[in-house]
Amino acid sequence: MVHLILYSKPGCHLCAGLVEKLNQIQDLLFELEIRDITTQDRWLNAYQYEVPVLKQMINGQEMPIPRPSPRLSVSQLATHLQKHLIATPA
Repeated sequence: MVHLILYSKPGCHLCAGLVEKLNQIQDLLFELEIRDITTQDRWLNAYQYEVPVLKQMINGQEMPIPRPSPRLSVSQLATHLQKHLIATPA
């Protein structure tokens, strides 16, 4: 299963919109881990002006996924993810 990490922060409407759309994707199996950047200084320093940041965890390494436009529909977001996700062995 694909493991996605979303770096987010409270009150971020772009983050909330992305989470809502990710939760509606039905034709792509993934586990979503949401990390609140305000809970760790290193995350806050790295992403405070960049959220939402979406990454894929592969063999213990975080691989960035290009930022999807907030205007994408749920199906367009699914296509975006399918295009950028790296296949991992089962």
